[in-house]
Order: sequence, then structure tokens, then C-alpha cells
Amino acid sequence: MANKQPLSYKMRIIHRYLGFFLAGVMAMYAISGIILVFRRTSFLKQEVKKEQVIAANLPTKAIGETLKIRDFKATKTEGDIVGFGKKNTYNKATGEVVTYKKQYGYVVGKITHLHKSTTNDPLYYLNVFFGLGLLFFVISAFWMYMPGGRILRKGLIFTAAGIILTLVMLFV
Repeated sequence: MANKQPLSYKMRIIHRYLGFFLAGVMAMYAISGIILVFRRTSFLKQEVKKEQVIAANLPTKAIGETLKIRDFKATKTEGDIVGFGKKNTYNKATGEVVTYKKQYGYVVGKITHLHKSTTNDPLYYLNVFFGLGLLFFVISAFWMYMPGGRILRKGLIFTAAGIILTLVMLFV
């Protein structure tokens, strides 16, 4: 016996349960997105000191290459100590490097990593699934209300306003 439920009914049910399923992921993306807006500041970051030993007597350019620091520039040299950045140092005689870096704590770091994962990271499957889920929400929202009804017409006006606002924010 064929299922007599209209497409709009099926869309509402999928929309509802997919929404419940993805609620936690949406919350994490919202939190990480807000945190990442402030990524160039010290907001929620702590300074971490790292000490390591690399080869001694390296030329300035080789220090940056060894430490994998792009655009490395020595800011001062006093005897055997080469300074770079604000407080970072390299001791030419011993090869000892002391660096200071501001970074997120463990939990906040994990949350923001979720937002920034790439194809080299297993989290990217979650990102793709989440993106497809959001795209489904966008499409299925138009099947939630009766065609030609007042609510759908108002919804389409709000949709157009959202698209226009986004375009203005992107290009102006």
C-alpha cells in the first residue's frame, strides 16, 4: 500500500528530528564561530612557554626554517642570544630556544578546531555532514507551510531580506 503522506509532512518530520539530532553540533559551531571572531585578540587565550633545543650556531634564516616560522625576523642580538618576536630567544651557543605563544586552553582549542578542520582531519566528515544538514534545513523550510499561504509569503520576504543583508555585508 502506497504511503499517502504529502511531501510537506515528510519534510517537517525529517526537519524536526534532524534538528534535534544536530542541536549539539549547532551549539558547538555557534560557540566556536563567536570565539573565532576574536581570534586575533587574547580573548580566552593563555600564554604558553615552550623550551626546546635545536642545532647550535644556525644562521638567522635557518632558525626560522627549523622552527617553521614564516616571515621569521630577528629583532635583536646580544652576544649569543638572538631575540625574535616579543619575548622569544635563541641561544647560538647551546641551541636552546624559548618561545612564548598565546593559545586557547584545551576545551576551547578543541571547540575551535571543530570549526577549522580540513580534509586532513577526520572531523571533516562531521563538517560535511553538518553542512549538508544545514542545506537541508534551508530547503525543507520552504515545505513547512502551505504554498500561497500568508506565512510562506512572509517567510519568502524574510528570506529575500536575509539574502540582501548577506550580499550587502559581503560586498559593501
